[in-house]
Amino acid sequence: MRAALYDRYGTAGDVLRVEEIERPEPGPGEVRVKIEVSGINPTDWKSRTGATPRPIDGFQIPHHDGAGVIDKVGEGVDPGRNGERVWLWMAAAGRRWGTAAQWSVVPERQAVRLPDGIPAELGASLGVPAMTAHRCLFSDGPLDGKTILVAGGAGAVGHFAIELAKHAGATVITTVSGPQKAELATWAGADYVVNYRDADAADQIRSLAPPVDRVIELALGANLQLDLAVSRPHAHVVTYAAEPADPELPVRACMTANVTLRFVLLYGIPPEAFDQAARDITAALTDGKLTGLPVTRFTLDDVAAAQDAVEAGALGKVLIDLP
Repeated sequence: MRAALYDRYGTAGDVLRVEEIERPEPGPGEVRVKIEVSGINPTDWKSRTGATPRPIDGFQIPHHDGAGVIDKVGEGVDPGRNGERVWLWMAAAGRRWGTAAQWSVVPERQAVRLPDGIPAELGASLGVPAMTAHRCLFSDGPLDGKTILVAGGAGAVGHFAIELAKHAGATVITTVSGPQKAELATWAGADYVVNYRDADAADQIRSLAPPVDRVIELALGANLQLDLAVSRPHAHVVTYAAEPADPELPVRACMTANVTLRFVLLYGIPPEAFDQAARDITAALTDGKLTGLPVTRFTLDDVAAAQDAVEAGALGKVLIDLP
């Protein structure tokens, strides 16, 4: 099969290459998936550069997310899964077989049935961002009747956080940096959209809805003052991204608010949290409540340019179409 791979850390142009390698075979409890679309996330290029290094077992095929069709099952897997359309999560976590290849092999629970009518490009856009959003939203309890603030509602995690929170019965406020991103957040279903660059952003948020119960945060240092200003006592601020410089924590202000700070890194969440996320995401897909972001498409031969686009902050999702 044709696969993109690297065997050392470095820039995309220096270390990523496309080669013909032997097609993998599924072991016990595994399935093999013919990949149709591979989705790229920031974690993929960070692992490849060594910024967040992961062990390389001889070589690494990158990308956790993808969509395709199961074409072979291993021992102990229901043969009826052959021919099933699926979306994949964390395919390259501790394994060689990421989705930037014509085939990937994953444990069967990491190949989740894609509901009828859902396009492969949406399936390949889920994985890391949708599961991150789910963990941030639900790690501290149900959302029905809650007010949720999603920072960066035009990003992939923010997009799915808005949609999953609305599906769960929450009122959703989101912050963005400009009109184009406001349109994306509104399309995702946010009840209210505020430009965080406005001097009165906190006043706007307070005027729109009851005090915030939960904040989904991507820039804790930059936004914590705003988060505290709009949150009710005992709120949860959940952050899933690291800034270049560690934030200074206003301890007294956090104590006064009795706020809980939670940090989420998808690689370390409990297995049952992954499984619940997969069930809830699939349920939202089935109900027609999850939508795609604007898409930039590449071929496998242009995998380095695709990863560079994600590293440069491309709006929406960057996908690779597999032959």
